[in-house]
Amino acid sequence: MRPLMIFAAGLGTRMRPLTDSLPKPLIPVAGRTLLDRALDLGRDAGAGPVVVNTHYLGDQIAAHLADRDVAISDEPGTILDTGGGLRQALPLLGQGPVMTLNPDVVWTGPNPLAALNAAWRDEMEALLMLVPLDRATGRQGAGDFSLDAAGRISRRGDFVYGGAQIIRPDRLARIPDAAFSLNRLWDLLIAEGRAFGIAHPGGWCDVGYPQAIPLAEAMLDA
Repeated sequence: MRPLMIFAAGLGTRMRPLTDSLPKPLIPVAGRTLLDRALDLGRDAGAGPVVVNTHYLGDQIAAHLADRDVAISDEPGTILDTGGGLRQALPLLGQGPVMTLNPDVVWTGPNPLAALNAAWRDEMEALLMLVPLDRATGRQGAGDFSLDAAGRISRRGDFVYGGAQIIRPDRLARIPDAAFSLNRLWDLLIAEGRAFGIAHPGGWCDVGYPQAIPLAEAMLDA
């Protein structure tokens, strides 16, 4: 089993007014919360242990998970962003490479976490699940990355980061800031040719704003 970190501490600003009183991971899509959909992917990929970080309206997420075998890494003060949040949760996750998952996306087709596990190699320090921009439902903006023939990623291109990855967290200890994005670590790994990507062949929808919910539900019904 490989440990899984689910990022659920965000403020959900783009999802207002739905997030005025509900944390974004608990918003339902086709009758199931985004967080439960993420947990399903982790379970089906054999993930363990599973850690969810919390900040905004975190008590609601904790109550939702009260009967689950899921550890909570609470961030009661300043939100730590993805890099700081992952570093804080490492004692709960254990040693070695970690899977991370953003719950505010919906997938169809192969389980992205299982696909990442199957493609992981020891030479990698990060392996990102990417989505071709022309198939990235609900995406607002340009692509994030390019892929070369060896599967290495570079900044800017026609692939979107899908919100799922495997990453070695060792270098997080070298970053002095308390709160920081995993983009800081990605940039170090890209510069050394240690960051890789694979393309998801199925459907994907960014559920980061209210108008994307019906897009995701239509994709699930297709």
